[in-house]
Amino acid sequence: MKKAPIASFTILAFIVLLSFLGGFIYPLSPYDMSSKTLLEAPDLSHILGTDRLGRDILARMIEGGKVSLFIGFCSAMIASLTGLVVGISAGFFAKNTDKVIVVIIDLFLTFPTFFLLLALISYINASALTLIIVISITGWMSMARLVRSESFAINSQPFIKVLKLANVSKSKIIFKYFAPLLAPIFFISFTFSLSGAILAESGLSFLGIGVMPPDISWGSIISEGKEVIDVAWWVSFFPGLMIFLVTFSLINISDYLQFLTNQKETQKE
Repeated sequence: MKKAPIASFTILAFIVLLSFLGGFIYPLSPYDMSSKTLLEAPDLSHILGTDRLGRDILARMIEGGKVSLFIGFCSAMIASLTGLVVGISAGFFAKNTDKVIVVIIDLFLTFPTFFLLLALISYINASALTLIIVISITGWMSMARLVRSESFAINSQPFIKVLKLANVSKSKIIFKYFAPLLAPIFFISFTFSLSGAILAESGLSFLGIGVMPPDISWGSIISEGKEVIDVAWWVSFFPGLMIFLVTFSLINISDYLQFLTNQKETQKE
């Protein structure tokens, strides 16, 4: 029996609580600049040091965490729900509907995801809402393919055919029978999508085309720190560590959910 990733759950919960409640415990402003504290190494007055403008890194990480996690969660949720709807539609209605959906999915998958992100964001003024929409547009295909495959298997079950012959409404079949059976796949894929969305936002912000000042994200803090990495490693290291811990924890949780799903399938057989 595989053990639950308690450490991953704990780390993820701690980072979320730190990002959204840390400002009450650590009240320093992430925007206050000081010429007296330029590039100070971590000490008691500035736990994670300061940047080249004298701003407190921990305060900026707390503020940036709100933005990164919010964009990641919203875009992953929208992308996952879109993929769920598209995948169920393909598997349930099949025939021409499935053919059209497959063509659309293949068309989106033709372009590497990150380059598609760059292409879309370069023509739009970046903001949190813009990033959510753009990352969602480029992140629903994997969910759709997984759900489509499983929906075909569900659709071929005898009890679904009986329900269709009994003229049970399509919406009732989908919500009452398809959705519960697809829930494990949804949550597994969502955790992967969430980690991917956070990495996508961080990558865009690092390149300077994501979150724009005065807004802060973990990616933008890393971008600011790359110019002083030789003399102030802490500016980029700590936000980078946050991104690593979040994505690593989400991957571990997703792997555990996959194990539980496979175990249930084995028991059924």
